[in-house]
Amino acid sequence: MSTELRIDANRLAARIEALGAVGAIPGGGVCRLALTDEDRAGRDLVQGWMRELGLAVSIDAIGNVVGVRLGIEPGPPVMAGSHIDTVRTGGRFDGNLGVLAGLEVIQALNDAKVVTRRPLAVAFFTNEEGARFSPDMMGSLAYVGGLPLENALATVGIDGESVGDCLKKIGYQGPAPCGQPQVHAYVELHVEQGPVLDLEGITIGAVEGVQGISWTEFTVLGLSNHAGTTPMRLRHDAGYVACAIAHEAREIARSLGGDQVATVGAINLSPNLVNVIANRAVFTVDLRNTGEGVLQQAERRLHAFAGEIAAAEGVTLSHRVLARFEPVSFDPAVVALVEATARRLGHSVRRLPSGAGHDAQMLARVCPAGMIFVPSVGGISHNVKEFTAASDLEAGANVLLHTLLALAN
Repeated sequence: MSTELRIDANRLAARIEALGAVGAIPGGGVCRLALTDEDRAGRDLVQGWMRELGLAVSIDAIGNVVGVRLGIEPGPPVMAGSHIDTVRTGGRFDGNLGVLAGLEVIQALNDAKVVTRRPLAVAFFTNEEGARFSPDMMGSLAYVGGLPLENALATVGIDGESVGDCLKKIGYQGPAPCGQPQVHAYVELHVEQGPVLDLEGITIGAVEGVQGISWTEFTVLGLSNHAGTTPMRLRHDAGYVACAIAHEAREIARSLGGDQVATVGAINLSPNLVNVIANRAVFTVDLRNTGEGVLQQAERRLHAFAGEIAAAEGVTLSHRVLARFEPVSFDPAVVALVEATARRLGHSVRRLPSGAGHDAQMLARVCPAGMIFVPSVGGISHNVKEFTAASDLEAGANVLLHTLLALAN
C-alpha cells in the first residue's frame, strides 16, 4: 500500500465550497432539506461530478445515488459514502465531506492510473438527517432492507408532502432496485460533530460504533381556559405536562450518567397564546445511549413518569415512535484498519463512539463497516458555524484513501 499517494486538498476544498453554495444561508451555513429543490440542485451537482470521473451512476427507487468505478475483478464494490441533505441550519461539512472525499479518492486514483482489484463505489443516501421525514437514515435503511420501500415512499413529512411525491417532483425516483449493488465493505468519513477530538488535539477518530437512538413524539390533550381565572387545582394544562416531561427527560439522563443523553428539540403548544392555558402540546424526546440496556431503562422511566404526570393533571397522553435504532458496533477489523492507517500516515488517532446516527450503522447490517472522524472545532455541528480545519479534512481524506485501497486490494 503506497504511502506516497495523496488526495488533492485544494480540489477537495473547492468541491466542498461549490456544494456549500447550493442552498447557502447567512453565516456560512446550508439549508438543503431532503427532496427539496435545493436538494435536487445539490444532487445534480454531485451526480455530474460522478459522471465526469467516469463512474457508472445508478439511482434507486428511494433516490439513493451510487457511482461505481470498475476494478480488475468483478464483484461487490468497496463503498465510501454519506449524505448531502442537511438540517435547516446546517454546516458545509456534515455528510458532504464523506461524499466529496470519496469523489476525491476516485480522482486521485484516476490521476495516478491506479486500478484496484475490487470495484470502488461512492454513494449518497436519501434523507439521512430526518429533518423533513422520519426516520433519519431513511435511504440507507431502505438500501439494506430494514425499511420496506412502500413504507418509505408513503412517509409524510413535516410539510404534509410524501417522500414518493417529492422524489417524483425532483426527478430522483430512479429505476435501480434498492440494495444494489451489494457492498463488500463500507467506510464513511465524517466530521465528529462532538468535542472530543478537538479538545484532545487528536486528528483522526477510529469510530467503534454508534449510539442507540430513541425518538418519541408525545401528544398531550388538555383543556383551554382563562390563565387568570382558572385555579391551579382545576387546570388540565397540556403545556405544563409537556414541560414536566421535558424536565424529567433531562433528570433521567443526569441520574443515569455515562453516555446517556436526552433532548427535547421540538415542541408546539396550542392555542399558543400568552393568556390561555394550552389545550394541546406536541413535542419530541430524543434519547441516546451506547448501551441498549441503559437506553431501555431510560425509555421505561420516561414513559412511566409521563403516564403519572398526565393522570395527575387530568389530561390524555399518546405517543408514537419516530425512530428506534439499537446501538451498533462496527467491524473490529475495519476499526483496526482505520486506526493503523492513521498511525502509518503519521496522524494522532484514538478510538471513540459516535453520538450521532450515520448511514454507516445501516450498512453495518449487510457488510463490514467503519467510520473515520475528523475534529469539529468546538464540537459544533447542525449549526452554520460548523467548521473543520483544512489540514484535518486532508488528513481524513488520505486515511479514507488508504483504507479503501487496503479493502479493495
